[in-house]
Amino acid sequence: MEKPGKISPAKGKLGVLLPGMGAVSTTFMAGVELVRKGKAQPVGSLTQLGTIRLGKRTEARSPQIKKFVPLGELKDLVFGGWDIFKDNAYQAASKAGVLSLQDLQKVKPFLSKIAPMKAAFDREYVKKLDGSHVKKGKNKYDLALQIKEDIEKFRKAQRVSRLVTVWCGSTEVFIRPEEVHSTPTKFVEAMKANHPAIAPSMLYAWASVTSGVPFANGAPNLTVDIPAIQQLALEHEVAVCGKDFKTGQTLMKTILAPGFKARMLGLAGWYSTNILGNRDGEVLDDPGSFKTKEESKLGALEYILQPQLYPMLYGKIHHKVRINYYPPRGDNKEGWDNIDIFGWLGYPMQIKVDFLCRDSILAAPIVLDLVLFLDLAQRAGMRGIQEWLSFYFKSPMTAPNLYPEHDLFIQLMKLKNTLRWMMGEGLITHLGQEYYD
Repeated sequence: MEKPGKISPAKGKLGVLLPGMGAVSTTFMAGVELVRKGKAQPVGSLTQLGTIRLGKRTEARSPQIKKFVPLGELKDLVFGGWDIFKDNAYQAASKAGVLSLQDLQKVKPFLSKIAPMKAAFDREYVKKLDGSHVKKGKNKYDLALQIKEDIEKFRKAQRVSRLVTVWCGSTEVFIRPEEVHSTPTKFVEAMKANHPAIAPSMLYAWASVTSGVPFANGAPNLTVDIPAIQQLALEHEVAVCGKDFKTGQTLMKTILAPGFKARMLGLAGWYSTNILGNRDGEVLDDPGSFKTKEESKLGALEYILQPQLYPMLYGKIHHKVRINYYPPRGDNKEGWDNIDIFGWLGYPMQIKVDFLCRDSILAAPIVLDLVLFLDLAQRAGMRGIQEWLSFYFKSPMTAPNLYPEHDLFIQLMKLKNTLRWMMGEGLITHLGQEYYD
């Protein structure tokens, strides 16, 4: 990929379209408005709080990221979305129970004006949910065209100059790539034939990409991780990324596992279990949806630890992941990890982690960063898979036959080096020999 010759300025409004206006989406929208009103801080957002080192350490140049690259501003964000329930964003946020009543009251007029469009939905793909606020059409292609129409209506009604779509909907049942996903033509034919391998999330991806709108996939669904959509992204010069927001337990794994590997500590087993009681937990109570999530959560350790290169240390890992729906916990997910490691001469040790996290509180700043970075990539002419945004995902998308990088610290270095590259600054290698010449 050639370095961007010129990055178009972030002029006008930036529309944010959210399929799934549940806990994550409403926490994100409410949070942005609270920050805009000066009532809260955007903790967890790299675009808002992060800095980036430029040049040598002796130069002491570390500007804020938002002042280094031409990101869109929070004041320019406008929101829309789809959901299977009619509740406006305030009602949905109240039911989700993530934010306090005091915080929601501060943004009630703003959230109350955001009403969802009817969703493309099929219970065959999310068996634990059902809603009446859904589209009707003669086939999946017709539904996808209706989504495209929604996008254009939103663009005109809100007078936005740019758009980004971020999937914040539920985890769908596990689907393997099939021939119908191989080309744009076969994909359209499959939509018209109501092929079972075309899930609702794929309709949003197709509609967004063919409308010239960047798309981020926050769930472990296949969605944009198929050749047909990726080819369309190149043809329509659209940036895409995914998949599955890296928030709680997997975030901790991608922090801890690189440390074990760096010190050549062995790993015998890693047992992970979660309890959560929000809509996500209810959806994952279905074996089909859990299978999709399990595949996403299991992959990180293997790629980080590279057992094929270190068979003695990591060749016989027992890795187990469990998720249990427990309604009393609500959005406050708890993740337990029992980690059996071994050190010098093979002597065993243990690490226990109990992460009492807030799922949507961790996810909301990810949504914000993805919106702003995808918009930046789009204005810079960076089309197709944006692997530099792997930092935010459990199952990062990559080019075909390229293994994903899961190490959080390598991902962050890749992200920041991409920003340096975009702006014509030298890349940071951390070699540092020049200081001792």
